[in-house]
Amino acid sequence: MALHYYCRHCGTKVGTIDRVSIYSEQLGFHHLTEEERLEMIAYQPNGDIHIKTICEDCQEALARNPELHQYEKFIH
Repeated sequence: MALHYYCRHCGTKVGTIDRVSIYSEQLGFHHLTEEERLEMIAYQPNGDIHIKTICEDCQEALARNPELHQYEKFIH
């Protein structure tokens, strides 16, 4: 099982955690609401988990252009 982090806006792979045993509390998942979990975390058939996050480039773009927050994806 591996956790793969992808940017929710541009799709860039941000990183991977390849550990056999890791708890959701260690990752901070317990701080998410049920709705946030459903939106951000996708369980794959092979046991991997895909997590939506924001990459540094998109975070900088959002900081410079706050109006972009209204869009689910602003890079196509």
